[in-house]
Amino acid sequence: MANVAILGYGVVGSGVAEVLTENREGIARRSGGPIGLSYILVRRDFPDSPFRDKMVRDFSVIENDPGVDIVVEVMGGVGAAKDYTERALRAGKSVVTANKELVAEHGCELLELARANGVSYLFEASVGGGIPIIRPLSQCLAANEIEAISGILNGTTNYILTRMSKGGLSFADALKEAQEKGYAEADPTADIQGIDVCRKICILASLAFGRQVYPRQVATQGITEVTLFDQRWAEAAGFRIKLLGRALRREDGRLTVYVAPHLIPASEPLAGVEDVFNAITVRGNAVGEVMFYGQGAGKRPTASAVVADVSDIVRRGKSARPAVQWGEGAEDLVVSADGLESRWYVRLADEDACLPEGAVTVEDAPEGGSAFLMPAMSAEDLKAALGGRAAGLVLRVLD
Repeated sequence: MANVAILGYGVVGSGVAEVLTENREGIARRSGGPIGLSYILVRRDFPDSPFRDKMVRDFSVIENDPGVDIVVEVMGGVGAAKDYTERALRAGKSVVTANKELVAEHGCELLELARANGVSYLFEASVGGGIPIIRPLSQCLAANEIEAISGILNGTTNYILTRMSKGGLSFADALKEAQEKGYAEADPTADIQGIDVCRKICILASLAFGRQVYPRQVATQGITEVTLFDQRWAEAAGFRIKLLGRALRREDGRLTVYVAPHLIPASEPLAGVEDVFNAITVRGNAVGEVMFYGQGAGKRPTASAVVADVSDIVRRGKSARPAVQWGEGAEDLVVSADGLESRWYVRLADEDACLPEGAVTVEDAPEGGSAFLMPAMSAEDLKAALGGRAAGLVLRVLD
């Protein structure tokens, strides 16, 4: 029998405890043996919890118990979570996490620490919540050289953009609605500024291309500048606006990784991903383009991905080599997206400014602004083409 300890009893931690308990028979059958819950590390009492007899406040109890095989870290952050993860790995315990920040910042060193101690460090739930992407990317697509990854990786921002587009809400009203429904935190900064997507695309890029990509290397633009005018103009032109994380392999082997809202043609599958759903497209040189779709967050979907990793560790056994590995990064590994040519959507700050040469407008454009599309060019060439005109918003078109 394998025994699990959970670090944290928030939304995801409680979901993991519930899934392990409710689905124990099916999990045992698919894992090749039963999985028990030994401890839950908490900061306060939960007297009404059905798992209160499992709760402890001292991590050393878990660390020093030889009967604990797997530690599930769902605390978040990089402070105590990193310390406990390192201690668990050194103690010969595999670790499963949903902590995207920790993996994005320290994935390489934690994977190496797991390898050195003959255990696993898995994080399927850190990117797509309930969407399986880490395992397919590392195993099912292993025969491919990955060329590009593009993804709608944050359910909160996708919900906001959907409500602006479909419901005619302003950004502020859509954000407020998302908070009222529990889709957005009281402090939504990590979501609306693109920080959450940045961490997730770093993990996917590191896995796909074999070297650590750090959040500090990724240019990140959120959705706070997108207005209802932009949404209406995009729809009139046959597009949808989506916040994307993108990672592209260049011919010289270096990478372009960035986060920004894009105009996506309405006919493309990513354009139809709405509300809190996420989708990730991966292009390989053998398989072509494939897409993974589903709920990217939430208690039960995320818990499902965590428990799947636990099951995988139990099924493979301690003698199996780590399922995921990548090397250290470098400061020159990631190259700016400025040289990447694309069409552009431009909303001018001055509604009365004349349009530059090559600009294309739409007949049914909404009132309240001046916007147009520019042909494919680099960011530097776009700046020159605008000729000093002040832009209120500039977005790439995903062709």
